[in-house]
Amino acid sequence: MHACDQPRIDAIHAFDARGVAKRFRHAAIFGALDVLTPGESMRFCNDHDPLPLLAQLQIRYGDALQISYVQREPGAVVIDFRRTARGRPSSANGRLAAGR
Repeated sequence: MHACDQPRIDAIHAFDARGVAKRFRHAAIFGALDVLTPGESMRFCNDHDPLPLLAQLQIRYGDALQISYVQREPGAVVIDFRRTARGRPSSANGRLAAGR
């Protein structure tokens, strides 16, 4: 069973990328993470390990975003993203995201 299909009682905001068209996916993820306040988390669910996305997130947010795998299996990947600090991405990083 995919971890995103299990009920939660915590305050983690769910983002199921499996239902978002690929051409919109990265922009939607960046937008969702941009509005999280420090201490808030987003649970990201996908059908594959998004290694290129994780590299982009590290460049864009640095230490302001904590990344923790909840589930990492073929066909079922769940990652918690937790905002640890507030701040907007730099303009150079914003161009990277917009070009995606």
